[in-house]
Amino acid sequence: MAATPKDVVGFWTAAGPEKWFKKNPKFDHSIALKFEPVHHAAARGEYDAWMASAEGSLALLILLDQFPRNLYRNSGHAFATDSKARSIARAAVASGQDRAVDPTLRQFFYLPFEHSEEKADQDEAVRLFTILKEESGDGEGLRWAELHRDIIVKFGRFPHRNRCLGRATTPNEQAFLDEGGFAG
Repeated sequence: MAATPKDVVGFWTAAGPEKWFKKNPKFDHSIALKFEPVHHAAARGEYDAWMASAEGSLALLILLDQFPRNLYRNSGHAFATDSKARSIARAAVASGQDRAVDPTLRQFFYLPFEHSEEKADQDEAVRLFTILKEESGDGEGLRWAELHRDIIVKFGRFPHRNRCLGRATTPNEQAFLDEGGFAG
């Protein structure tokens, strides 16, 4: 299945914030039907040329950072393309592509850093979301970025990913999860 950046960004924009960050099997299934082969093609680098434009980079970030979280919930596959997404996000931010899109969509250039288990990436997410808050007045993204960073500072990883990544959970992590933790 061939796709264009407009196909991906249009689908995501039409879904809107009310579907972006909520668990919804019907929405996940619609992503699978329309974009699972496109996700795999992007993971193989078949759409790397899209990085030449802001819309193309945004489409790749949705395909590689957001869609896997819907397509492969509760599986290590949900995080398999995170590294590639971070690489694209770094290049896009460095070239200013993030600033060429609507502020509502700009967060998707920053989420690959927030999804990382590396402290430096978490710091970058907080920095970028701080700028976004200063420019847009919306601090919701910054609140989530700080929460993610705090978890990495405390544990060095996201405990809620342990089961799907086959990692042992420490007693401190289990206590955190038992107290409500963070479901991600």
